[in-house]
Amino acid sequence: MTLDLYFARRFAMVFLFITAVFLTLIILVDGVEQARRFGNFDVGWQRILGLTLLNAPQTINLILPLIMILATIALFLSLARSSELVVTRASGRSALRALVSPVVVALIIGVLAVTMLNPIVAATNKRYAQLSENARSGGFSALSISDEGLWLRQGNEQGQTVIRAWRSNADASVLYDVTFVAYAADGMPIRRIEASSAAIQDGEWSLRLAKSWPLGTGVNSEANAETFDTLTISSTLTIDQIRESIGEPGAVSIYDLPQFIRQLEQAGFSPRRHKVWLQTELARPFFLMAMVLIASAFTMRHTRFGGTGVAALTSVLFGFGLYFIRSFAQILGETGQIPVLLAAWAPPAASILLALGFLLHSEDG
Repeated sequence: MTLDLYFARRFAMVFLFITAVFLTLIILVDGVEQARRFGNFDVGWQRILGLTLLNAPQTINLILPLIMILATIALFLSLARSSELVVTRASGRSALRALVSPVVVALIIGVLAVTMLNPIVAATNKRYAQLSENARSGGFSALSISDEGLWLRQGNEQGQTVIRAWRSNADASVLYDVTFVAYAADGMPIRRIEASSAAIQDGEWSLRLAKSWPLGTGVNSEANAETFDTLTISSTLTIDQIRESIGEPGAVSIYDLPQFIRQLEQAGFSPRRHKVWLQTELARPFFLMAMVLIASAFTMRHTRFGGTGVAALTSVLFGFGLYFIRSFAQILGETGQIPVLLAAWAPPAASILLALGFLLHSEDG
């Protein structure tokens, strides 16, 4: 038990150290990128730093499998150089038994990544999108899906417009049963429009069977209402922005994702991408375990055998290969080529079985 705790503590410390190194590099590199991206929009260094810090959790979450591989390599190479692995095996402990502690730590880190890091990434992604859009256009556009329908907001310095639709077509290009409420720059409502449908194209909304009411103090809205077979309204939104806002599952916390999927179905959108993302996130702890097993299969050897650099490089390349297969399976699941559960759970299961096969072959022949 004492030896297990020792291995677990060593692995956790190496993992935290490598994470800190990567986080520092990410902040430095992404800070330069944010400064280049927003250099023409009169954004101060404080906002640049804020955008960089908001973008950092997403990058750490993305490269977590790589950090896990490097931490495993660093751990077992250090144990091999100090002959601690030799002593451990001489005491009668098998390689698989020595791997229990790092694998358990990887499982715990994976669970924390799903339960804690995922909501943080979702919140920072949403905030980053708002601030970056605000820096580019002076206003910002937002999208929300709830039980009351689909909500959009567009605007600039002259005012904001809130849009609500009960449903949409599959590609988000047409909204149905739509209400537009326009607000002046001081926040007062100035116009309300209801339409049977609204299609967005070329920077404008095209409304069919619309009725418009002017709003304001002392105005008889119904008496001054107008009806239109077709009405055009300028838009600061694009169809790509709407699709990206709806289609980015990483911007939704895993705790809110099941309800968000139901709301997508009610609004008429396909939730398949979000279902694949949800199952992939639930399978993440097991994929991180597989990364530890893969890295240890090539590095649990004494340094006197030579080829340490080749072994480390091979484990990293295998990890990248499995990560690519996982991403490819996720894409197949999103496009409906394979079932959702197969797309999310097959890569971690196959990775674990492959790593165990390598370990058994290298230990027992």
